[in-house]
Formats: sequence, structure tokens, C-alpha cells
Amino acid sequence: MTPTTRLAASVSTCFRANTLARDKMLRGAVCFGRRAGVSFVGGRMPVARFYQSVTEYPTKSGNPQRVPAKGPVQWENPRKQKGGTPGDPAPPFAFVFDIDGVLLHVSKPIPGAAESLQFLKDHNIPFILLTNGGGKPEADRVRDLTEKLGVTLTTDNFVQSHTPFRQLVDGPDGFQDKTILVTGSDPERCRGIALDYGFKTVLTPADIYTADPTIFPFAPPTPQPNRPLPLPLATPSTPASSLPSHLKIDAIFVFDDPRDWALDTQLIMDLLQSHAGHLGTYSPLNADPSLPNFGWQNDGQPPLYLSNSDLVWSAAYPLPRFGQGAFHAALAGVWRRLTGGRALRRRVLGKPHTETYAFAERVLADHRRDLLGEGEGVGRLESVYMVGDNPASDVAGANRYVSGEGTEWVSVLVETGVWREGRVGAAELTGEKRPARVVGDVKAAVRAALEREGWGGMF
Repeated sequence: MTPTTRLAASVSTCFRANTLARDKMLRGAVCFGRRAGVSFVGGRMPVARFYQSVTEYPTKSGNPQRVPAKGPVQWENPRKQKGGTPGDPAPPFAFVFDIDGVLLHVSKPIPGAAESLQFLKDHNIPFILLTNGGGKPEADRVRDLTEKLGVTLTTDNFVQSHTPFRQLVDGPDGFQDKTILVTGSDPERCRGIALDYGFKTVLTPADIYTADPTIFPFAPPTPQPNRPLPLPLATPSTPASSLPSHLKIDAIFVFDDPRDWALDTQLIMDLLQSHAGHLGTYSPLNADPSLPNFGWQNDGQPPLYLSNSDLVWSAAYPLPRFGQGAFHAALAGVWRRLTGGRALRRRVLGKPHTETYAFAERVLADHRRDLLGEGEGVGRLESVYMVGDNPASDVAGANRYVSGEGTEWVSVLVETGVWREGRVGAAELTGEKRPARVVGDVKAAVRAALEREGWGGMF
């Protein structure tokens, strides 16, 4: 075998291995974190339970727990006109819409989007917007959407990927009075969002880099606003008795897609190897084979919260672009190399994860109550139509979710965003990524759902 042939064979082998690893990672991302029946509709979910429910905890065998998806509901609806007639002021169904690729494409309205939302508003049919986007305050994003779509929207029926972080502020296990590190596309803006949510001490990577630039010995990262640290950084030689007077990070939050991956990755890895979140220390439990998980992440390190596992999303470029899920994959890959193959323990929110759908269902229930009231003529919510463009998030999440209220979630896939039939690299619509219905656009989705509910011909 010539050197060229050996090189080609090596590259081919590496490509196959990486492809298998990628597919395994994607399958894990789709199945990650499901707890059938978890719901906190109508009440605040305890932080401790929320914290555990989004963690990929290993089983006794060392492998993550996987729960089979329930799959899409049948499109044929044996209960047409369930307790209502067309024009009924209390329809027994509602809608949940993704935004990018469903209502907007590159910040421009998709034909029929504004018309669809206005029809629902005019007929008192409840809907909420559920996006894996983020990085802006909810009020700012809603104001921007109202301007672009020409339809009045409010924060009462709007959920971003990081909106559920609000649940982690209060309670005995909340982080309101703790020190957290936040990052995202604009870390300073993420700090503002976190402060608005109720977190009190919020740091960014720029704060830490400014305090000690040697933490990142390369070209300076993108300049960002920074604030003084509340306490000095520790070092490996800091005595244990002095650690309480040094900076301690209690949790890490990624609000949206980071831009300075290198600095963010370095700081996150440092904290996950630290003793009890004291940046600059190294846990003596790391790599101890006598301990669970070889001691990794077993010494009071801060939990890592991620808000959006979408690997790709639809942007101006004709092919999908990487999203925050790519950053997740990079973190997990670096962690495996650092720890000799250990899985990175993190808590992931956003679609397709069950906890985000439970949160969205609560928001939808509150919005429906405000819109329709609670009189005798208002029956239970029987069907929710999840309209999205991404089989791996919108569709898989709706198919996976088991409502604690007995509401059926019906997945509807549109072809105006990430997924289009015949597109190179388009996901196969199999398993939990198989929607109940595929339509051309959001207007067709609304029409199909109305027809299924016995409201055909109205729109």
C-alpha cells in the first residue's frame, strides 16, 4: 500500500468513525432527558425536581436512561368538533408555533404567517410562540416580532429557549442569591436578561478574562463590557481555609449561541474540573477510579445549564447553519478527551426536551384562561398543534411529550425552514421525527388543523 493509499484509508476510517459518533450524538440529543408524565401545568415546578429532570443521569449500567418515544398521534381525528362548533368562542384546541423557518425567514415574514396569526386572534383560538432562539429579553423579541409580522403579540404567549431559566431563581435550591456565570452571543445582554429574571450576582467571561488575562493565553477575545469580580480568583496554591474569600461560581448558564467558543470552553472546562466551583482550583477527586464517574463532577462543581440543543437552523445561506447544539457537541467532545471518555453531565432545556414542553403547556394554559375565561362553556384543552420546521426539535419534542393534563400534542412539519423534501442532508422522517402531517407552510398547517377539528372552510 502506497503512502497516498494509506492516507486515504486513514481519512476514510476517521470519517466513518466521526459519522457514527455524530449520529450517535444526534440520537442521544433527540432522546435526551425525557420523563414521561412530567408536568407542572398550573403551578411552579420545584427547582430541585426541575434540576434533576433535565439531567442525563447514568443508570447502574453506566448508560443514560432512554425512554421510547410515543410517536405522532394519528391525523384522523375520531372526535371532530369536540365539544364545539366552528366559531365557538371556546375552541377545544390551540396552536404552538416555532418562529424561525415557520413565521419568519431571515427576519422577513413567510407568506401567510401574519394572516394565520391574525385569523387565530380574531377567532379567539389560543396560540403561543415557542422558539429555540434567545439572547434577547422576551419583551424586546416580542416587540420586534410585532413590528415584523404586523400582528400584536405579548410576552404572555411567548417562550424562548432560556425562558424556563426563570424557574431556577427561587426556592431553597434556587440560585437567586448565588453567583452564576452566563454566556451567549452577547454575554453582557445575557447578564441583563439574567438580572431581569431575578438572579442577583451574574458574571460573564469578560469579567473573568479582564481580572486575569493569563486564563486565555491567545489573542484577546472579542472586546466585551466587563465588571469587577466580587471576590479574587483562587489559584492551585490557595489554602483550603482561604477559599471562602475567593470567587466561587455556583452555576453556569448558556443563554444562546456563544461566539467566543474558545474562551467559553476554557472557562467551562476549568469550572467543571474545579473544587466546588472555585475557579483556579483543581479537584483532588478527578480521575479517581474508586469513585462514581471516576470522580469527575463529584466535588461540588457548578451545574451546567444549556438552553437549545438544535444542531442546525435555517438562515440566509441555502444550507442549514450550526446552532447552539454544535457548541454542546464541542463541549462534550473536549470533556471526553480531558476525562478519558467520561460523559459530560449537563442540563439541557429548549426543544425537544420534555421540560420545555411542560413549561410551554403551562404558559399556554394560562394564556387560554386569560383569553377565554373559566366559565361553564370553556371545556378542557384537548389538542395542541405544534407547527415547526425542524424534525429533530419541533416534531420530536411534540411526539415525545406526554401531557399531564391528557392533552394530545399533534406535530405538523412545514417545508419553509430546516426540513424540505429532497434537500441534501434532510433528516429522515422516521421514529419520533415523523410528524403527524407534512404541509407546505404555516397557512396550510393552520388550515389542516382547522379541518381536523371540524372548522374547515373558515380560513
